[in-house]
Amino acid sequence: MTPRSEREAPPSTHADGVRSRTGRPYLSRRSFLALVGTCAAAAASPSLLSCADKSKNIIVMESPDKQAADTMLTFFGFKYEPLNVTVIEDILHGFMDEHPGVNVSYESLKSRPYFEALDKRLATGNGDDVFMVDHDANLAYSQAGYLADLSLLPTIGTCKGIARDQMFAGGSLTYVPTSISAFGLYCNLDLLAERGVAVPQTYPELLAACAAFADADVAPIVCNNDISLKTFAIARALGPLYRSGTAADAIEGFNERPEELARALAPGFEAVKELVSRGFVDAATALETKKTSDDLEQFAAGKAPFMLTGAWASVRMHELAPSLAYEVHPYPAFDDGHALVVNVDTRVSVNSNSPQRDVAMEFVTYLTSQDAIERFANSQCSFSPLDKAFMPDDQAVRPVAACFEEDEAVIGSDDRLLYPIWDLTRQCVVSLLEGASVQEVEDMVRAAMEGAGA
Repeated sequence: MTPRSEREAPPSTHADGVRSRTGRPYLSRRSFLALVGTCAAAAASPSLLSCADKSKNIIVMESPDKQAADTMLTFFGFKYEPLNVTVIEDILHGFMDEHPGVNVSYESLKSRPYFEALDKRLATGNGDDVFMVDHDANLAYSQAGYLADLSLLPTIGTCKGIARDQMFAGGSLTYVPTSISAFGLYCNLDLLAERGVAVPQTYPELLAACAAFADADVAPIVCNNDISLKTFAIARALGPLYRSGTAADAIEGFNERPEELARALAPGFEAVKELVSRGFVDAATALETKKTSDDLEQFAAGKAPFMLTGAWASVRMHELAPSLAYEVHPYPAFDDGHALVVNVDTRVSVNSNSPQRDVAMEFVTYLTSQDAIERFANSQCSFSPLDKAFMPDDQAVRPVAACFEEDEAVIGSDDRLLYPIWDLTRQCVVSLLEGASVQEVEDMVRAAMEGAGA
């Protein structure tokens, strides 16, 4: 059985089988270029920022005094936050200083529109030289032949074991990571102290802590409609496999017998259902809460003791609420302990059809150098995929950092799994928030796995 990537329903499908994530109309090439031109025209002035802010499309142009370049590389990604873009721009200029005959432009869109545009560009043969992927996209694009082999990059040997295991999971190497992202429980320390509640370290402690606030008519957990509850569900359901060292064998079994994955995920979905049914998560609010925007604003207001999201959002939380006392802890997902959910992340691939693949390879080598990795990872409170020890500067994420140092990690979208778990679990959680039963979403997983085969 050969799995294929599953996108959101109802998907639109290209002739090559690569699907959009939403089924909404793709950004046309003409419209995209018009947008690029508008932003590029302002590249040398402060108005670039306002253009980027409105469109979420950011262009890094070379300074006017640089000599004419022999090669122009395009780099497309979903990192659009100003701090991330500033660091990326700095890295790009460092590469161009070492390669005076090369110009590199960087463009970004927020995740969903980004993948719509990327699908379209690759399907029409107009793809960028270098671009970012995630687990689900890597599955689809590898099968479509869009991704160049990166196994000869000299920086591969400097990666941590967890990164190498993920990168080579499919046999060939089609991406390199620039960070390892973590997901955790944001804890408002002042609110917890006011009620005499300790930071929960286990699932029963989380339930008890939430009950203390729910009894006072406070919905304790801020959740977005994407990564929040799905990562907690994965931690609760699959965490024991990683904890016991049996994850690799279990995933091999899931690939051969996908119905087992549906059963394995059930405890995670049951936990989500419990959090909702007991009023610890407001389902209607969560359904409308967009990730890394609405959720951060809700938590920054200081009324909720907990938030589930990526540790990398801590950078923005400091900006939104400079005086808020909080920490980011591993998920209290087990009956007797916690789990740190991570992803080998911000994956970068080279277009197999790029006319300047050799230069693109040089650029990706530079992008995955020690200095570039540390600058990029630190800008988003993430961890380095390289062997050399590195921890982000942000003190608020040190509890998850300590857990990461101990190699206690559950992989949210494991590359050894040949099914698109990242998007599928999101869809299941949304259905739970809409009122579906655990059995119904378990059946959803089973049906999706069957549909992904053949």
